[in-house]
Amino acid sequence: MEEIRTDWITTEELWPLFEQHQNQVFYTAKGLAFTYTIKGGEMFVDRRSKSITRATVEKAYEKLKADNGQTIHGPKKLNVFGAPYIWALFSGLELIKGKEELTR
Repeated sequence: MEEIRTDWITTEELWPLFEQHQNQVFYTAKGLAFTYTIKGGEMFVDRRSKSITRATVEKAYEKLKADNGQTIHGPKKLNVFGAPYIWALFSGLELIKGKEELTR
């Protein structure tokens, strides 16, 4: 089970944090390696052809913060496009901590 932080960064700080970690290797919960780049308000994951928008990432983050670890315990529960990648970034950037380390 994931430990959810109580010292949240703001939603406004989230996208710049993602921008700082472009081209870093992250791993999905299933262990698939990926990198991403950001162009404007879109995140392009090397394993997908469609981009994930900033609004989608922020929506997922707001859901996670509001839930505070009560019911959201994995990417599917985020219920947004690109959830496995968003979840991996949240985990890899230590916004959530689970049993598995998702960055190596």
